[in-house]
Amino acid sequence: MAELQESLAELRQTFKSGKTRSVAWRKNQLRAILDLIRDKEEVIFEALHQDLGKHPVEAYRDEVGVVKKSATHSLSNVEKWMAPKKAPIPLLFFPAKGEVLPEPLGLVLILASWNFPLSLALDPLIGAISAGNAVVLKPSEHAPACSSFLAKTLPLYLDNDAIKVIEGGADVSEQLLQHKWDKIFFTGSPRVGGLIMTAAAKHLTPVTLELGGKCPAILDSLENLPDIKAAIKRIVGGKWGACNGQACIGIDYILVEDKLKSTLIESLKRTIHKFYGENPQNSDSIARAVNKHHFERLRNLLKDPRVAASIVHGGSLDEEKLFIEPTLLLNPPLDADVMGEEIFGPLLPIITLENIQESIDFINSRPKPLAIYAFTKDETFKRQIVAETSSGSVTFNDVLVQFLCDTLPFGGVGQSGFGRYHGKFSFDTFSHEKAVLQRSFFPEIEPRYPPWNGFKLKFIRLAYNFDYLGLLLLLLGLKR
Repeated sequence: MAELQESLAELRQTFKSGKTRSVAWRKNQLRAILDLIRDKEEVIFEALHQDLGKHPVEAYRDEVGVVKKSATHSLSNVEKWMAPKKAPIPLLFFPAKGEVLPEPLGLVLILASWNFPLSLALDPLIGAISAGNAVVLKPSEHAPACSSFLAKTLPLYLDNDAIKVIEGGADVSEQLLQHKWDKIFFTGSPRVGGLIMTAAAKHLTPVTLELGGKCPAILDSLENLPDIKAAIKRIVGGKWGACNGQACIGIDYILVEDKLKSTLIESLKRTIHKFYGENPQNSDSIARAVNKHHFERLRNLLKDPRVAASIVHGGSLDEEKLFIEPTLLLNPPLDADVMGEEIFGPLLPIITLENIQESIDFINSRPKPLAIYAFTKDETFKRQIVAETSSGSVTFNDVLVQFLCDTLPFGGVGQSGFGRYHGKFSFDTFSHEKAVLQRSFFPEIEPRYPPWNGFKLKFIRLAYNFDYLGLLLLLLGLKR
């Protein structure tokens, strides 16, 4: 605790010195992150393989490439983002000028998740640095190789007076949360997100919570699917190709019309076989459960006899290798845990409906998801989904790709979180937009001061209605 307090005092002193506010400092740190991922790419691949069994292609696509893209984008735009922006001022304030000035919040805490342990640590860090903050980064202890890599490597590249990595388990997180921060950014589960909010409330600390949720995929009828093969490939790739289902924006379940279920199941089976072979356990293209605890959690979901009876493909497990086969469940009970909690693993329930329009009511009957995916060419149905559901994002005819788009905000709503980041939105998340108004001493508007009378009431009424002609006539004595 004493060492932690000393580190936080050092960070606050660094921020107080104004060092992190300069554009030169921000750009130097962003360049250093680019240097780090270029120099240590193979080390990163190995760490991600140790923690999660990720193939280098998946590791580059979802981790290294994401960080490189984000840092490059911020480096190209940070000077523009941090510049004051002129604000229009009403004529009544003349002569005056106004501007909105982005300023860093101060000392921020980033609590990263284990499923994408590099990108979910460094991507928010890029936003915090771009905004000019001092930062404490706490990697997830559930990805120990990546946590160790960040702790050992970041100080070699970044300014250790302003950016520190603190490792540890839940006890360290609890110690960190006892302190006052100027911002807390957390990626993880809704349960832990509630604990973060409770701790932050003691100091009125603003928080951004990137949580999860049960993200549905809606598969429209065949006549509204111009390419069902492409749709199935994207579903399979999005479900099992991103950390084997351990992704907050991964597909949690599919909604489909009953008449299409057989076609869907057979297409999913063929594509799983094509991507991962006859025995996916021997494939190097699919990740594994992060640890025994999460493996057991997933196994317990399948232990429910009603859920086990719904398995139409897969279901095999290897505890030693922490591997669970891609598994399809047809209409598991809606009151089962597999449909009540975020799966965060390779199990995919398929829920059938009489009419795909019922999918809107089905989604609305449950907590708001982080993402909704819908495969359809029906423009009316698309408009219905956007207008009649609430979610962090909606993506049509693809999955996961919205996460890679820096020009779109990424974040949840309701139980899937709040706040947003990526690109300029990350900069905004870690900034305060300060209003600056400058006025002259002339002219003085006397009706703003007591003693009050009828003339002053008329003047103020006209001013608030922006009736400048009426004000002029009143001052000239031509309006009563």
